[in-house]
Amino acid sequence: MKIAVVILNWNGLLYLKQFLPNLVKSCDGVATVMIADNASTDDSVAFLEQNFPTVQILRNNENFGFAKGYNLALRQIDAEYFVLLNNDVEVTPGWIEPIIRLMDQDQTIAACQPKILSQKEKNKFEYAGAAGGFIDQFGYPFCRGRIFQAIEIDEGQYDDTREIFWATGACMFVRSKCYHEVEGLDDDFFAHMEEIDFCWRLKHLGYKVMYSGQSRVYHVGGGSLDKSSPRKTYLNMRNNSIMLYKNLPREQLYPVFFSRFFLDLAASFKFLLDGGFSHFLAVSRAQIGFYFSYKRNRLKRSQIQHKAVSQIYLGNIVFDHFLKRIRTFSKLNPKKFSI
Repeated sequence: MKIAVVILNWNGLLYLKQFLPNLVKSCDGVATVMIADNASTDDSVAFLEQNFPTVQILRNNENFGFAKGYNLALRQIDAEYFVLLNNDVEVTPGWIEPIIRLMDQDQTIAACQPKILSQKEKNKFEYAGAAGGFIDQFGYPFCRGRIFQAIEIDEGQYDDTREIFWATGACMFVRSKCYHEVEGLDDDFFAHMEEIDFCWRLKHLGYKVMYSGQSRVYHVGGGSLDKSSPRKTYLNMRNNSIMLYKNLPREQLYPVFFSRFFLDLAASFKFLLDGGFSHFLAVSRAQIGFYFSYKRNRLKRSQIQHKAVSQIYLGNIVFDHFLKRIRTFSKLNPKKFSI
């Protein structure tokens, strides 16, 4: 097959009921829809078997999280393109074709994402991906259309096609041979930041990651872990450290980690001042978790041929946003992005 749209599901019965019918309709004659189920206990599988007998179900025997769950599923699928799609995404007519045309025309494109808008407020961008992801030189992720909690209204300002640093795992098109070439997502991440690490590793091999504003989907967001969850804080902080350690060139590694120590310390005390003691502890646990996995990640780092890559913001997005009050991507200096 050419295109496999694969939804990783864990106890997402309500989202499957809401969004799967429209997805199946949009993929008719275009792509094959599959569900990779992470041992759901909410009758998701029974619902699929009864109502969508043509949708193939790939069963994992436990909840392996986003990264390993997808890795196990995608090893079983023979397709030219994988589309990783969250179960809480509402697709639109013709959402697949513009991205596939783009990738067919350029074999150096390994991954691509569409415009991600909020399913609850459809005139606004959605936090997880918006109009394409970037990171600054200290590893802080942000998007066109979303810098920290500042969300832009979609006014057509990102209806373009351009190279980005990372594509969101909420809806990511991936060339299967590239996916397998970098051995997929990092299992140890479980969830959060794995797509940024994945795209960075693709860039080390000379591939491009793209955004297409000609394709549009709507994302609910927070379906697995709410933003207020300390578990989410822990995974984001730990996985960010692992990602930086694996992917930064040697000359940048220690300066960045030294800077991040104090930036993360400041973030933990901000949590504490805001009354989030559990989030304060989550930051500390994340640091400990990183050091406990150091030996394993040192081996992973040794297997990467590090190179300078494009689309990194060579500034401090924390400083720019919170001190200089920059709220939109267009206000950032375009000359500060690596090329």
